[in-house]
Amino acid sequence: EKLRVWEPSNAYDFGQIVNALNANKDKAACADLLTITDPKTLPVLLSNKLEGEILLIFIQSLEHYVAGKDPGLAYQHLFYLSKAERFKVVLALLSRNEKEEVQQLFDLLSESQSDQYSLEDLESLKKVYEL
Repeated sequence: EKLRVWEPSNAYDFGQIVNALNANKDKAACADLLTITDPKTLPVLLSNKLEGEILLIFIQSLEHYVAGKDPGLAYQHLFYLSKAERFKVVLALLSRNEKEEVQQLFDLLSESQSDQYSLEDLESLKKVYEL
């Protein structure tokens, strides 16, 4: 059964929801959360709590549930995730397989059309993700 999510009003609520989603590996509900969360607010909502597992469930949710419907939203989330505290640390700790998952999402976005990003935007963001 999919967890019900609501729009978090602060970093604490967001953290609680994300921890519950992550514990259940509920990618569909995580996609719901990312759909109702303004990407610009991600760095604030994540605060200093970004971890590899969280980055990964976000990537997987964006890849499997969001990118196909709204590639622009998926791009925005990737962009603002990269602005989060601890992003560089978390990125450095990803395994090769985990990096491949991130690459798959970028591949999906490069095959999609969106007025939210150009292929140049995507390429420069890939460099931020060290791909």
